[in-house]
Amino acid sequence: MTLTVNKSSLILMLHGSDVAYGTLSKQRSTRDIKDPEHPYSLEELKVITEDAIEVDDKRSHVRVTFTPTVEHCSMATVIGLCLRVKLMRCLPSRYKVDIRVAPGTHATEAAVNKQLNDKERVAAALENPNLVDMVDECLAPSLE
Repeated sequence: MTLTVNKSSLILMLHGSDVAYGTLSKQRSTRDIKDPEHPYSLEELKVITEDAIEVDDKRSHVRVTFTPTVEHCSMATVIGLCLRVKLMRCLPSRYKVDIRVAPGTHATEAAVNKQLNDKERVAAALENPNLVDMVDECLAPSLE
């Protein structure tokens, strides 16, 4: 069975639902991706919004644009990595995922974008146990 991903299903994936065999099912209690520094979700902090998600199922392409809370956010790459890992875990491997910082919202926007979309850099980051622990913590189910 072919899985069709659209903006609505992708938003549900980012907020804890899984897509299984073409239908959405609430399989995990993960509610939101948590911010690495604050006790709030990325959605609550308006780091990620529905308007910032683009899905082209025919081309198997997803783009997520996020807005760091401050221009010099030291956790921008971690936030982007959390988004990438969440999508890697939820989407079929045929999808190309682009994670971007919203234009003009971060002092080192180009460097962050380059890091988040370079396969080798992402793979290297995911070999760092401390970074993986931080990402897993951000993606862990809420106790609410």
